[in-house]
Amino acid sequence: MAGVANVPGVAKPDAILVADDMSRHFGGVRAVEVEHLEIQRGTITALIGPNGAGKSTFFNLITGFDRPNSGRWSFDGRDISGAPSFRIARHGMVRTFQLTKALTRLTSLENLMLGATGQRGERLLTSLLRPAWAAQEAGIRERAEELLARFNLSHMRDEFAGTMSGGQRKLLEMARALMVQPDMILLDEPMAGVNPALTQSLLGHIEALRDEGMTIVLVEHDMDVIMSISDWVVCFAQGKVIAEGRPDDIRRDTAVIDAYLGTHRSLQEDQT
Repeated sequence: MAGVANVPGVAKPDAILVADDMSRHFGGVRAVEVEHLEIQRGTITALIGPNGAGKSTFFNLITGFDRPNSGRWSFDGRDISGAPSFRIARHGMVRTFQLTKALTRLTSLENLMLGATGQRGERLLTSLLRPAWAAQEAGIRERAEELLARFNLSHMRDEFAGTMSGGQRKLLEMARALMVQPDMILLDEPMAGVNPALTQSLLGHIEALRDEGMTIVLVEHDMDVIMSISDWVVCFAQGKVIAEGRPDDIRRDTAVIDAYLGTHRSLQEDQT
């Protein structure tokens, strides 16, 4: 990101996601009004802003869980405007939710195996012919086992997801998203409700995914986390992008300070 200007809507050297003229209105409330936003490939980009700023709504729009009033967006050079969420996931962009969506009456292993796409055993005709899908299912099971080990959940392999702690469910949901083998993963408040020990584990996993070449976009309110882990930060306020830049740029940006505090003080001073 060297040489990229810290101005809203700035072009990135290798953008994997590009959104133009995105808007979403709820009655008279303009939840999202984004003129132009690009996400750089292979980075950790954080979306910040006060409650109600439009961050999660923007997530919902670009991942197909909600429809905008206007706008177009592309992922990895492919126009995915208006595509349903399952097709967007198949193209390599997946998300997690602030409130985890684990299937509580299935085991951890089963939750992960369900996340794999293109399973031949899910089709009516081939489901009756075990040799047609047995080898594929064995590969899916092996990948699920590997992800359980990676996220330190092997001991919960055969336990119902409903018995897991909130932090463990966050790890499970991240692991399930990786079953799709995505190019980009969007994390909606991954640290919310997670104890400090698991927070450090989650941060380590996020950084490791970035180091492996994956693009990470996250919504998070913990400014200490944002400033320590992010390569680039985008600030929303009243549905609009009011600032973006490196963490040090954002820390000193008066528009960001006003959005959070209503006065010209640095975020660093406020934290102290």
